[in-house]
Amino acid sequence: MTTLNTRMMLAGIAMAVSAFGAQAEELRIGTASLGGAFYPVGQAAANLVNKHAPDYTMVPVVTAGGTENPRLIGNGEVDIAIGNANTSFFASQGMPPYQDNIDIASIGTLHSSILHIVTLDGSDVTSISDLKGKRVAVGPAGGGTLNLLNDVLSVHGLSFGDITPSFLSYADGFSQLSDGAVDASIALSGFPAGAVIQTSTTTDIAFVDIGREKLDEIIDQFPYYSIVEVPAEAYGTDGPLTVLGTKNILITQADADEDKIYQITKAIYGNLEEFATENANARQIVASEAYDIAVPLHPGAKRFFDEQ
Repeated sequence: MTTLNTRMMLAGIAMAVSAFGAQAEELRIGTASLGGAFYPVGQAAANLVNKHAPDYTMVPVVTAGGTENPRLIGNGEVDIAIGNANTSFFASQGMPPYQDNIDIASIGTLHSSILHIVTLDGSDVTSISDLKGKRVAVGPAGGGTLNLLNDVLSVHGLSFGDITPSFLSYADGFSQLSDGAVDASIALSGFPAGAVIQTSTTTDIAFVDIGREKLDEIIDQFPYYSIVEVPAEAYGTDGPLTVLGTKNILITQADADEDKIYQITKAIYGNLEEFATENANARQIVASEAYDIAVPLHPGAKRFFDEQ
């Protein structure tokens, strides 16, 4: 994790001085690659902690994303992280792609991420089946995109062996789509996703439709996913998009100090209007959904929500 450690060192010193002259402990929040929604959401959450939790400061850290983040929590490289609900549950149970269970707890829910499957307008890729034999930017290794994409491919009778994957950040993957270096680019991100918007400003793009029948089949097999309606104005499409999605959550170490997590939870979820002002994805947060997360709620977070 040399790259991650370098970024953490560049992010700041391990301790900072608070307004009261006492040392504030610096925490790291794991996000994802640049170009997706996790990093700006993490940055906004960190700003709330810096403002409203006097004993702590927080810096966002670029990571590979939703699949890697539980591992980073488990080995202590980050203190808080944004995770996909499905992969975080897999991590807590020691289910593939994790070899052993990771002792994590949830803090609260965030926005939903959707599976963006994008090609160039006029491409011969108009369905999932058309991805066979194609060059596909699938997001970074360790990102949450890979699990959803694998499940989407499986219901179409395909596997990763049927495509030529490029493991790139969302920003780089969509840049390669613009350049014609890949035939399709995929991102699991909140909407609108920065990488998709940036590409659409210079290149005509098209969304590959999974199809409602296949979406229903995916939900039947994998009930931790959801079907999400994306309004036309999000990407300037002719009509709303019906896509596959998954909830995102904040996670931490299960044995993290209760008062610390209480302060972090209060700083973030006690200031949702401010959160939504800084980041549009935060408008999707429903605080009470914290009680419905499959990953156990941390006692410090539960104490905050019980008070509300």
